[in-house]
Amino acid sequence: MQQRLPFASVNATGMIARQMFAGAHMNFENWDEIRTAYQVARVGTVSGAAEVLGVHHATVIRHVDALEARLGAKLFQRHPRGYTPTEAGQQLLAVGQATEDQFAQLAARIAGAGEEVSGELIITSLPTLSALVLPALAQLMADHPGLKLRYLTDQRVFRLEYGEAHVAIRAGSRPTEPDNVVQALGAHHVALYASASYIARHGLPTEETLAEHRFIGPEQRDSRAPFYRWLNDTIPAAQVVFRGNDPEGLAAAVREGLGLGFLPALDGRANPHLTEVMGPRPEWQSPLWLVSHVDLHRTPKVQAALAAFKAMSQHCEVM
Repeated sequence: MQQRLPFASVNATGMIARQMFAGAHMNFENWDEIRTAYQVARVGTVSGAAEVLGVHHATVIRHVDALEARLGAKLFQRHPRGYTPTEAGQQLLAVGQATEDQFAQLAARIAGAGEEVSGELIITSLPTLSALVLPALAQLMADHPGLKLRYLTDQRVFRLEYGEAHVAIRAGSRPTEPDNVVQALGAHHVALYASASYIARHGLPTEETLAEHRFIGPEQRDSRAPFYRWLNDTIPAAQVVFRGNDPEGLAAAVREGLGLGFLPALDGRANPHLTEVMGPRPEWQSPLWLVSHVDLHRTPKVQAALAAFKAMSQHCEVM
């Protein structure tokens, strides 16, 4: 059982620690480092602290190393059995224990206030996933009127560890950031479409005549999207007559009849003016992932959002 320091000892040692921190001319912008080092001092091992905090062990080591560098002092003696606090580490442990007690008292006073699903919630995804995301967000807002949603779409990956979003929906390879919680959400299906105006001018394509038709493709010719890799491997480059770097622009080009193009199956099948030339193929689909940061994963609003997306995916025939 962990031995707790007497309050008087905590108070005196905490004063020494504050003097040490002040002498280092530090401005703590990342309190996660202090919290991590406190757990290492309390538990005695990197793996134990990682389990308590719910983070990867590499994150624990990185935080401890960064804090020691900021302080210019060693907080621990490393040995095969774990980490033993130095004198400076003991001071940090004492301050951490006193702070933990204070937060426990605060939590007891405001118990229940954090269970309300309200406030700002930031969701991010690729622009092409909007048909999948928006119905779930509509249901989420109906279930929790106190929420204020921000939905951000971009080709770039939003950094959850920097607070850019609470929940991300990503497509492609499984995200590997160590501080993120990643859950499978199914697959993103696309199909090849032609507009009524294109068919009126060029006829209805068949798989046998595809290479004779006009196509719409990405500006980035080495796109990693599996359906665009198929396009590069199957259709002569000369037949790709329109290229663009904006998914909305490419979708509009398909609707305007500039060529055959790929659209999310949810979008294409909802448009009566589009004909599905080739339905979704397994080699065209991309796995989808729900991503949240470990520090916020269990908060009520993030859990509500994750539940909404999972429920929607179960009732969606083609994502």
